[in-house]
Amino acid sequence: MTRPTLTQATGPAHTRILGLGAVRGENVVTNDDIAGPIDSSDEWIQQRTGIVTRRRASEGTDVIDLAEEAANLAIKDAGLTAADIDVVILSTVTYFHQTPAGAAIIADRIGASPAAAFDISAACAGYCYGIGQADALVRAGTARNVLVIGAEKMSDFIDPTDRSISFLLGDGAGAVVIGASDTPGIGPTIWGSDGSQAQAIRQTHSWLATRDEGLGWPTLRQEGQSVFKWAVWQMAPVAQKAMDAAGVTADQIEAFIPHQANMRIIDQMIKTLKLPESVVVGRDIADTGNTSAASIPLATERLLREGQVSSGALALQIGFGAGLVYAAQVVVLP
Repeated sequence: MTRPTLTQATGPAHTRILGLGAVRGENVVTNDDIAGPIDSSDEWIQQRTGIVTRRRASEGTDVIDLAEEAANLAIKDAGLTAADIDVVILSTVTYFHQTPAGAAIIADRIGASPAAAFDISAACAGYCYGIGQADALVRAGTARNVLVIGAEKMSDFIDPTDRSISFLLGDGAGAVVIGASDTPGIGPTIWGSDGSQAQAIRQTHSWLATRDEGLGWPTLRQEGQSVFKWAVWQMAPVAQKAMDAAGVTADQIEAFIPHQANMRIIDQMIKTLKLPESVVVGRDIADTGNTSAASIPLATERLLREGQVSSGALALQIGFGAGLVYAAQVVVLP
């Protein structure tokens, strides 16, 4: 018997970001609003983190609501309809259901069914993970247009008395549509993980402990100094590798959009990478807080909306967080 030769899908040579949408929690929470329970002050919080306010969603809004709104905005910005979306990727660590995937719910809500849909859990690197996957799916011919969403309602997992991470956190969602391009619009993704440092950013306890030991609702914690050192000294080389892989140099980058973890981390990474002063830096954390997987698209949206960068600009983006995981790539802004 002669076995047939399988046909494999092939797609376009290049991809780019076609459209962007962003949604922030509707409530503005100041440092004074949260300083009491952590025995702190507006001055201390600003000096340590650069955060002036953070945005948090109301109790009646969940992470899927935020993601749905951002998704619709991104599709509209791309000049497409939901029927044009072949795959929905949702990056989140704050969706309450183990199954079904939140992405499938969103696909149905926006009218993208029967699009393929799945969630990824890569915390603050999740958006960049999603970009890497979407780029590969389109170039492989598996999809024409992929919707990537980074969405978090971090306020559902905070302890108001925690001084390690809770006071940093905000709520929001950012989404992009990835599709074919005549020219390269997304550079190679440099990504990885270091599970030996899994305890550096973590839940206080597992859901099993909540069920079996009566420990109550889990919240988030981080080992601040360890995370700071890791982000500053190990993530700058990752960002440099992303530039090298894309064939660009620091003086050709127009915007640097890192995960909005802490303003001090951002400032030190700029120094380590020796980015010129001409590079515009995403600093959305000052007003929005740390929104994990949503932080990079939210920071990107602010830069574009405020006219700090223009469509077509080259941007270096890097996400890093719990896992510990990381991912970076150079992209052309929509």
